[in-house]
Amino acid sequence: MAIRFILLVNKQGQTRLAQYYEYLTLEERRALEGEIVRKCLARTEQQCSFVEHRNYKIVYRRYASLFFLVGVDNDEVCPSVLLNELAILEFIHLVVETMDRHFRNVCELDIMFHLETAHFMLEEMVMNGCIVETSKTNILTPIQLMDKAS
Repeated sequence: MAIRFILLVNKQGQTRLAQYYEYLTLEERRALEGEIVRKCLARTEQQCSFVEHRNYKIVYRRYASLFFLVGVDNDEVCPSVLLNELAILEFIHLVVETMDRHFRNVCELDIMFHLETAHFMLEEMVMNGCIVETSKTNILTPIQLMDKAS
């Protein structure tokens, strides 16, 4: 399952971080984000964390006041689709744990005021839509070195 985009959205539906791994125009991104956010935020906690929208499967999870949404290909035929969806949920949890370790209990303001750092973390984890790094230490080492240098 190739990752097509990662969104961090607050409870009011405002996008705080967006990382795309396929080309979409600004208008297409804005429309897609609006549709997905409305669909996911309207769901109850009892509903599953997987939603199909257009040609994407959206896997999302809420942590405190932030929703972490990951859009993956929906058209790939794979015998273990559920495993892939659960792997994306685990990836979301990894992102949150990594941000928690760096920001010490990450919150929406950390993302807003350190947007470059949050993007850098995602760039260390995902390359061209594929998860390439899952070690929190390996992800955070270059960020810590940059923090020491500044």
